[in-house]
Amino acid sequence: MSSLIDRLWYGDRRPLWFLAPLAWLYRNIAEARRRAAWEAHDMALPVPVVVVGNITAGGTGKSPLTAWLVAELVGAGWRPVILSRGYGGKADNYPMEVNAGSSAIEAGDEPVMLAASTGCPVVVDPQRRRAAGYALDRKLGNLLVCDDGLQHYKLPRDVELSVFDARRGIGNGALIPVGPLREPVSRLSSVDFVIVNGADFAPEVMESFEGIDHPAIYSMVLEPGRLIHLATGEQKPLSGLRGQAVRAVAGIGNPSRFFDTLRNLGAEVTEVAFPDHHRFRPSDLSAGHDEMIVMTAKDAVKCRGFAPDNAWTLTVNARLPDGFRDAFLERIQQCSEQLTS
Repeated sequence: MSSLIDRLWYGDRRPLWFLAPLAWLYRNIAEARRRAAWEAHDMALPVPVVVVGNITAGGTGKSPLTAWLVAELVGAGWRPVILSRGYGGKADNYPMEVNAGSSAIEAGDEPVMLAASTGCPVVVDPQRRRAAGYALDRKLGNLLVCDDGLQHYKLPRDVELSVFDARRGIGNGALIPVGPLREPVSRLSSVDFVIVNGADFAPEVMESFEGIDHPAIYSMVLEPGRLIHLATGEQKPLSGLRGQAVRAVAGIGNPSRFFDTLRNLGAEVTEVAFPDHHRFRPSDLSAGHDEMIVMTAKDAVKCRGFAPDNAWTLTVNARLPDGFRDAFLERIQQCSEQLTS
């Protein structure tokens, strides 16, 4: 499915051009919902609210960025709370407070992964404004970070970050369903930071931003972190992947990035891609006797109960420049002072 989407959305052409009327309708409905949300309520919340998202469909690296932001905020003395829709999960009641041991079936894979990797409170609710109220009523923290909520306009926000994949950029530049855009590129003129996930900006990615009044663009790199056995928690050096036959399992938005990471570490990779937020079954994790199964941390939280003995997870860590860290923390401080003045 991912390769099909790549061909339809992330090339120079627009093979789905005949769906342009639907793209026009999508844009108008999205803009109407945005205006209605802004006008429906008082936007201010008593603590700074950071929203991490994208204007393109598919995986761009939002969750690793969210984890990095939270770590930096904690280091600066803040007590952040992560808000999430909990996509792929279905709880009996919302809001739902999530921890590292929560069920990914109920909470969703990304919230459980973020709770495990950050140690911070995570609150899941499809209505993220309600999740914010839950966190504030229970005094879980003094700053809110919403993972994947750029288009959830019912949630007030003080700082917005839009994330792009360095290879894919804005694709063919068209709105869904003709292209991958959830909102026009002009939306970038209202965000605070643009983050491009990849060591090098492709020239066509930079060209797509020309003529748009946008903030400074910063590069983010996702680096391999740890190789962890799902059942025992044992850690293995990344050098153990060199020359190793690996069945790479990924149910994420852009699995090719994960597969390339494993190849760059020297693994002999057999790709097994599933749809984003795939609900895994034991049969999905079959492999040859000499193969190591390696999956993302996002997928691993859904497979802990039935993973075979040869199943491992590869964590990744975001790296961003000091200039971005300083600018981001300064912007947060400004927001806090404005809210208390």
